[in-house]
Amino acid sequence: MPGLLLNTLRGENTSSRPVWLMRQAGRYLPEYRELRASKGGFLALVYDSDAAAEITLQPIRRFGFDGAILFSDILIVPYAMGQDLQFLTGEGPKLTPRLVDHALDALVAVPERLAPIYETVAKVRGLLDPDKTLLGFAGSAWTVATYMVAGEGSRDQHETRAMAYRDPAAFQTIVDGIVAVTVEYLCGQIEAGAEAIQLFDSWAGSLAPAQFEKWVVAPNARIVEQVRTRHPDTPIIGFPKGAGEKLAAYARETGVDAVGIDETIDPLWAARELPANMPVQGNLDPLLLLSGGNELERQTLAVLDAFAARPHVFNLGHGIGQYTPIAHVEQLLSTVRAWQRLAYV
Repeated sequence: MPGLLLNTLRGENTSSRPVWLMRQAGRYLPEYRELRASKGGFLALVYDSDAAAEITLQPIRRFGFDGAILFSDILIVPYAMGQDLQFLTGEGPKLTPRLVDHALDALVAVPERLAPIYETVAKVRGLLDPDKTLLGFAGSAWTVATYMVAGEGSRDQHETRAMAYRDPAAFQTIVDGIVAVTVEYLCGQIEAGAEAIQLFDSWAGSLAPAQFEKWVVAPNARIVEQVRTRHPDTPIIGFPKGAGEKLAAYARETGVDAVGIDETIDPLWAARELPANMPVQGNLDPLLLLSGGNELERQTLAVLDAFAARPHVFNLGHGIGQYTPIAHVEQLLSTVRAWQRLAYV
């Protein structure tokens, strides 16, 4: 039987709220830090399917979240497209060659780099309780392109934004390539056992409205359409971080089943402006979870109350911070679990 999270993503508004947290399988957990210390670097963990499956399951065992999200990284797609990928201590990911200096067709694709991720999905699904939903994911085309063009992350994505203005045809070729691989990658995850997927567009907020339509809305709509053609029953969550008032258009035009909301969005605005009955996900500030206390409980209840009239997956507005105390996560879960929709409607 489908669990609470999957039912919510399919549009059911129950009295309880499912909860999972972005980056829940990661650095704030002592069991993760212990495993990483024994295994080596981040990419080595991602490509060790036994270790990646264990990390995916750790927060489920500790907290009983309603969803387990695959332990991997959005840069697996450019890695499979032929860029070299390294995670350097204190510097973050590095991709070479940079596409600001090289054409996409200079890369030699290595599609077998996706296979270990599917193996991780299958292992997790075999170990996960049936009422827990397994979430797969990928980066959206714009966000992945920013790393491929610049070779690393940046504060304002200036190199990629400039390239998209200067040479839109070349940039379109990069986006088209990312879309094609992402569709195959997501479908592979679904076929291995993922029951829902999330598209992370972490840098969507850096674009002007016309560019947002071209490089965020349009590519995501293509991904959604193609994945849905092959897997019509798999819910798709879109998360365009920083979209602001453009979020409503994203929700209407991309075709996603549910939309993730970052912490900068007023939940009352989102409840009013987003398409009626569309499931939403979010949007507690991760810094509140880090801080804890009475304000954590108050703001958690405010988010729950704002979305009482529609299907709602409780989550953070972005990823959980590395130094978040375990006790604060327990406090959050206790507050969410105790809330009942019928008391507020």
